[in-house]
Amino acid sequence: MTANNSTDSPLYYILSTLFVTSLLLSNITAGKMASLFGLTLPAAVVFFPIAYILGDVLTEVYGFYRARLTIWLGFFANLFMVVVFMVTIVLPYPDFWTAQEAYRTVLGMTPRLVAASTVAYFAGSFLNSALLSKLKVITAGRWLWLRTIASTLVGEGADTALFIGAAFGGTMPLPLLAKLVLAQYGWKVTYEILVTPLIYVVVGWLKRREKVDVYDHEVTYNPFILDWRRDDE
Repeated sequence: MTANNSTDSPLYYILSTLFVTSLLLSNITAGKMASLFGLTLPAAVVFFPIAYILGDVLTEVYGFYRARLTIWLGFFANLFMVVVFMVTIVLPYPDFWTAQEAYRTVLGMTPRLVAASTVAYFAGSFLNSALLSKLKVITAGRWLWLRTIASTLVGEGADTALFIGAAFGGTMPLPLLAKLVLAQYGWKVTYEILVTPLIYVVVGWLKRREKVDVYDHEVTYNPFILDWRRDDE
């Protein structure tokens, strides 16, 4: 099944909006540390895997080109959010305003963290989507569970290693850095595995509802192309 106008679908826009929202919430909550099952992790690990799960759904149903468009929308939305935060923080404030430092602590993002999160998101999201797309063709659409988990292993692995390495490299001993990478990576992969049954339900419903099931037989996996149209459209 294919559909030439799937980007006009309200469901596509809803999923893309949820993807972008999950990404923005992850970056806002990244500064809050949480103790989860004996692990000390950023609160963002609760929300960020949702973006990857939605990326899997978008790629599986609508194909790589549409998923690529959504990833770029997330990139620009995150960049705009960072600019807004930076401008808001430096705006002059009245004497009675006593929450400036608290505001800066929560929403202030150093250039290094912004660069690290941007590079990690860009690389991880595109690797995840491209691999899932390619595996769908190779497996003739079978073994969705294997494809989503495999793409997550690669995408989340790149994302986690790039972010922690770029954001905290040189600020802590290498063993501690490796421990942080493994803890976050293990959490994200486990997250994906646990929600796999839900992915099956959502993907199956969307394909029936949208009457679309895109196979990317002839696709250019160039992340820097913004055109969302397929060659047959």
